[in-house]
Amino acid sequence: MKAWPAVAILVIEVLLFLAHWFVYSTLIAFWPGFSSAEVANLRAAMLILAFSFVIASLLAFRFYNFVVRFFYWIAAIWLGFLSYLFWASCLVRLIWLVFRLVHLSSNPVVVKPLLAEVLYALAVLAGLYGLVNVHIVRVRRIAIDLPNLPMSWRGRRAVMLSDLHLGSINGVWFCRRMTSLVASFHPDIVFLPGDLFDGTKGNLGRLVAPLKQLAPPYGIYFSTGNHEEFHSTAQYLEAVSGAGIRVLANQLVKVDGLQIAGVFYHESSSPLRMKAAIDGLGLDRTQASILLNHAPTRLPIVEQAGFSLQLSGHTHGGQLVPFTWLTSLIYGRFTFGLQRFGALQVFTSTGCGSWGPPMRVGTRSEIVLMEFV
Repeated sequence: MKAWPAVAILVIEVLLFLAHWFVYSTLIAFWPGFSSAEVANLRAAMLILAFSFVIASLLAFRFYNFVVRFFYWIAAIWLGFLSYLFWASCLVRLIWLVFRLVHLSSNPVVVKPLLAEVLYALAVLAGLYGLVNVHIVRVRRIAIDLPNLPMSWRGRRAVMLSDLHLGSINGVWFCRRMTSLVASFHPDIVFLPGDLFDGTKGNLGRLVAPLKQLAPPYGIYFSTGNHEEFHSTAQYLEAVSGAGIRVLANQLVKVDGLQIAGVFYHESSSPLRMKAAIDGLGLDRTQASILLNHAPTRLPIVEQAGFSLQLSGHTHGGQLVPFTWLTSLIYGRFTFGLQRFGALQVFTSTGCGSWGPPMRVGTRSEIVLMEFV
């Protein structure tokens, strides 16, 4: 194993261990009445859970069978609940500190357990809501007006399907469901701007096979996301091509007068590589164009090149509150939705799948239906 993955895994595991310890210590401090045996059992359970997601992820990168998928699913769900239990623990301690400062803690035997019960119950409810909400896929309908768009494209419909994250959690059934939904719109063209796969081990050809049922008149186009580049990208590209999908490997094609290009995530992660990739596309600035760029980044380079529209995903809108705030801090107004950057239009989808915890709180899973006007 290279040094940087090992360091990253170690850092993640340390953070998870500290989060579990914080939740455990807060429970013990604010929820009295545990017997010594119960405390020991809780401590052992939290210790095991602290390592569950990292172990499950490492197994999922190497193996693909029912046991590993089930273990990963359980560990991922727990990771989501841990997030809200952690924030609940922070609030419990903060509110209790405020109570003490304003002298509202005269009866701690009653107040402390009640405070813990209310906030931990809300944390569990947030997790349960997220488990349900992630499966409710909304259809976002938008009108796209591109300068110099050929008249033949006006009135045509495109579907943008990003961040399916097919793998240990979102399996072939999920791909089949999304395919049926897309097919019901009878799109003229379909765009897949990355993270079609989750990056874990799997029968890639089988996972993506339902997309073969789609037959839009002007094709399906794909560019990689970061999750297709965790391992050898070739295996993912082979599966995508096998499903009849056109891979845009830093390439531009003309489709009935509309320019469609795609850059790999690796190129977009560096300004120098991105500029070199964009310069090599041979873009005609006088004609309408669409760029598939997984993350809503390198916008000055894309706008300067003369692209009309960039389609991105990657952010998931933050997926889970309060990480939505962090995502907004990183990507600003380009976190989701249709925005402008000079002459460039940028649309970022929150995606239809999920990464890590199969939960969404404060965000929505979506398929994007675009109509060219």
